[in-house]
Amino acid sequence: MSNQPSLHASIVAMISLASGIASRHPDMGLCQLERLRAAGIPEHQINAVIEIARHIRDEASQKMDFAFDEQAHIAEAVTGAESAGCCDSQDVAIETQPCCGSIEPEPVATESCGCTPTPSGQRCC
Repeated sequence: MSNQPSLHASIVAMISLASGIASRHPDMGLCQLERLRAAGIPEHQINAVIEIARHIRDEASQKMDFAFDEQAHIAEAVTGAESAGCCDSQDVAIETQPCCGSIEPEPVATESCGCTPTPSGQRCC
């Protein structure tokens, strides 16, 4: 054991909550949420942890999907579907094709580490 002070229990709970959400753990950090509330951590701070964790999780998923699509040459197939017309007569996307503007474009990275801020402007790195 080290002579260094250990992390405060609320910090450990925040880390556990965030990592549970970001890793898509089946328990999702719900017990940590209860601990944080019992410790009197303000809801806006808990909400910030949740938002940042979800943002990092979603950003990682997008990057993994992009890398997979690139390796599998899926982007070429999607481009072909868009030029062939993947929308019905009322400009509604068939399935989830992004051809009709139904899927928002990926935000541009603005952080030095390559991540984007959360929708509310929270920094994730």
